[in-house]
Amino acid sequence: MKEALTELLKRVEGWPEAAQEEAAASLLWIEEELLDPYVLSDDDKRAVEHGLADLKAGRLVPEGKVAEFFRRHHR
Repeated sequence: MKEALTELLKRVEGWPEAAQEEAAASLLWIEEELLDPYVLSDDDKRAVEHGLADLKAGRLVPEGKVAEFFRRHHR
């Protein structure tokens, strides 16, 4: 993997400046996540617990409704 990354970084040097800045920002974001992972807040934990309870109780949105939502909202 190290060789592939080294080769990619060499090619990045030839990219337009804006693209280089975006690549650098992406790598910095990844590094920050590795050094300081996100910690769930109490609200986050409650939301996860609520979602798991819904899943265990079978309270799920039908797949067709989910697909329709994304079609309607172009996502």
